[in-house]
Amino acid sequence: MANHKSALKRIRSNEKRRVLNRYQHKTTRNAIKALRLATDKSDASSKLSSVISMIDKLAKKNIIHDNKASNLKSKLTKHVAKL
Repeated sequence: MANHKSALKRIRSNEKRRVLNRYQHKTTRNAIKALRLATDKSDASSKLSSVISMIDKLAKKNIIHDNKASNLKSKLTKHVAKL
């Protein structure tokens, strides 16, 4: 168990951050799944911009790696273009 006030605060803040990161990551994954399942091109293209924004935010906060974000955006853009 932590002995210092700052260590106890760090444990609390890390837990808050972990929960928020998990929520944001899971929400983005669900949005990506919905985009991949979309069959209508206009619907998918409208979802694409919001999903790309979500992916960029995750990469900016180091929840996912920058290269993973780039790969996801590229694959999703190709997918929407193919519809």
